[in-house]
Amino acid sequence: MADDTSPTARALRTLELLQAGPGITADRLASKLGVSERAARRYVGILREAGIPVVSVRGPYGGYRVGRGLRLPPLTFSPAEALGLVMAVLDGHHDAGDPATLVGGALGKIVQALPEPVAAQAEAVRRTAAPAPDTAAARPDPDTTAALVHACADHRRVRLGYRSEAGREWTGDVEPWAVVVRHGRWYLLCRKHPEGARRAYRIDRVRSVAVLDDAFEPPRDLDPVAVVEDHLAAGWEYDAEVVIEAPLDLVSRCLPRVLGRLERLDDETTRLTGSTSNPAWYAEQLARSPAPFRIVRCPELRQAARVLGQRLLAAAEDR
Repeated sequence: MADDTSPTARALRTLELLQAGPGITADRLASKLGVSERAARRYVGILREAGIPVVSVRGPYGGYRVGRGLRLPPLTFSPAEALGLVMAVLDGHHDAGDPATLVGGALGKIVQALPEPVAAQAEAVRRTAAPAPDTAAARPDPDTTAALVHACADHRRVRLGYRSEAGREWTGDVEPWAVVVRHGRWYLLCRKHPEGARRAYRIDRVRSVAVLDDAFEPPRDLDPVAVVEDHLAAGWEYDAEVVIEAPLDLVSRCLPRVLGRLERLDDETTRLTGSTSNPAWYAEQLARSPAPFRIVRCPELRQAARVLGQRLLAAAEDR
């Protein structure tokens, strides 16, 4: 708003103050606007003429507030509030990333109202959200997420305070590349200093964020989702190798990328190599394969597949 002394600008500022502080008095409103009480009431009148239902309550606990009307009045959000709404909607609606849906269209309007650098990051988060959020997953702090999104947008290095799954706490500098939502969890994709290693940290485990003055340039042609999924597929406790009797293009459409790396053995056979800390979950994901498969390596995964198979057979028995 270039001219905040114009009647239109002050009327919009009046609406913002009414939404932020329901019950605000005329003298308090005048003080916030820097005008007389008479002028403040005039701006309230402008809002009413525009069809916005502003109601007033008399008495010591009275004041102005936005009432309920036939149409939704204009709403104002800070960037952090808007990003918090994006996070909440993505957590609760599997189709929120689709602008053609009712929820997705409403979310798109919120993103469109954000400042461009923050909107770009919020839209990236929206695009990379998992299609089926895990309601049991830990939720990150909205303020922490907002700070990281801003740092990604501004290409500013940050100092993270982090606590690992094992409980080890550390503080270090990273280059934040992107915030990615996968499988119900929120990750910060970054490069850690000074070793320069590429990392994906869970944002719900970030204890503190301090934005530094140091600027950086993220890698060109970066695919944040692919990098995070590659990270999630490697380095776990149990290494696995599976041969699937189906072409590579079919398997890649049916199995989540987080299971590991797929490679073509021949026109009708595909090999999967990956790792996991949860063989039972890995076996359940493999069961989604549309074709027979054979576990070549990982006795823990074989045992988990046996248990899963016995459970399914038991479910099919006549009682």
